[in-house]
Amino acid sequence: MTAFTALALQMETRAVNGAADPRAEIRAAIGRIGEQVRGSKAWLGPGLRLVVLPEYVLTGFPLGESLAEWRDKAALDPGGPEYAELAEIASRHEVFLCVNAYERDEHFPELYFQATVILAPDGAAVLRYRRLHSMFSPSPYDVWERYLDVYGIDGVLPVARTELGNLAAIASEEILMPELARALALRGAEIFCHPTSEASSPMLTPKAVARRARAAENLAYVVSANSGGLSGIAIPGDSTNGGSELVDPQGRVLAQAGAGESLVAAAELDLAALRRLRLRPGMGNLLSRVKTGLWAEEYARHDVERPGGLSGGARDRSWFRTRQAEAIERLHGTE
Repeated sequence: MTAFTALALQMETRAVNGAADPRAEIRAAIGRIGEQVRGSKAWLGPGLRLVVLPEYVLTGFPLGESLAEWRDKAALDPGGPEYAELAEIASRHEVFLCVNAYERDEHFPELYFQATVILAPDGAAVLRYRRLHSMFSPSPYDVWERYLDVYGIDGVLPVARTELGNLAAIASEEILMPELARALALRGAEIFCHPTSEASSPMLTPKAVARRARAAENLAYVVSANSGGLSGIAIPGDSTNGGSELVDPQGRVLAQAGAGESLVAAAELDLAALRRLRLRPGMGNLLSRVKTGLWAEEYARHDVERPGGLSGGARDRSWFRTRQAEAIERLHGTE
């Protein structure tokens, strides 16, 4: 299969922060996902094979909760019933379903991670990526040595080789980090699944600019699903509403949704054309022109954000701000 329809399914996020029964709200969100995937498949036809959902569509995000509080309230178990229900949706509708959620890990019981998981039509989780760049949530980099011992570097930077092509995940603001997309592209990624929940605007935002850049510089497709509104917390609900889009390997927008819950951000992805492009010499084949040895050596000279900050266990929210302030001091030579 070298051509198929991909959908950035724009859905409302209903926050569980103040819910009396957060687990019931998560189950209800999964029910809505099932209905909207069903309707999208009926509308777009059997060629629909990849569906990307918005960031943390099941729960919303923590607002002041401690790591322990949010883990207990909103984090899933990797082998838990919620993933089983999502896998059943993928299987029933014969799609690869990309979902972003907070999840626990038995190896790091005091923490949670923000994960992007791709579920195949046979129900298998073919990719599990834990977000590496986050302002206030733990990441694998915060428990770096232990995480590598457990999962290895392939578990940190996974690429799923599937019948649709080589899939990878980039979460939310990580689209602003060119190193992550480049590393995944060097590992073979052809399609970046980008669950996000971001401020939308009719003007080009930094993340919208970044999506076009990541696509063009890596000769890759970007399928980016934003929230279709946010409810349940004291943030204006339409702040994260609209702009889900698909971008082609030359940075051109193929489809883009307006506001509200929508299946408008859908388009055909042509993997045969992408592969021809990657094999063609020329100035535009930027991926083939990367001087990896040069940049590896230069990056090694700089001490910015340090790994392992949560190796001793959970910390409160203020630690994340302190860590960034210390990195800024090192970066600008004021330490």
